[in-house]
Amino acid sequence: LFAAAGAAPASISFEESLLTIAAADDRFEFQVEMAVSPAQRSQGLMFRESLEEDRGMLFDFGQPQQATMWMRNTYVPLDMLFIDEHGRITQIAADAQPLSDAVIASRDQVRAVLELRGGVSAKLGIKPGDRVIHPLFTEP
Repeated sequence: LFAAAGAAPASISFEESLLTIAAADDRFEFQVEMAVSPAQRSQGLMFRESLEEDRGMLFDFGQPQQATMWMRNTYVPLDMLFIDEHGRITQIAADAQPLSDAVIASRDQVRAVLELRGGVSAKLGIKPGDRVIHPLFTEP
């Protein structure tokens, strides 16, 4: 998810979708922007000054693959939830540091990455193994 360094915010639009996370004891709904095209995935949440707790961005890679993310030009700390093709959260990179060029990589192949405001996963008790319910994912 590497974009040109120092690039100005582009006027890229994102479709929105409802997503549910089925955690151990509860279900949580989020309104997410869909980053599907290469341009959308490159832009991501860069240059945003805030992100509500019930909002996020779902990066769809189209098929399972090793995913790499970073926080360049991203002002808000984020939780990155790595999700397999069946909607299972395989890993969470919590509270990613704003404006960092450090690469955050998936340990396994994933279909998507969900970015939420930093700290939301811990606050809600979302953990690896929880399930993301969204049309993007197939039932196991």
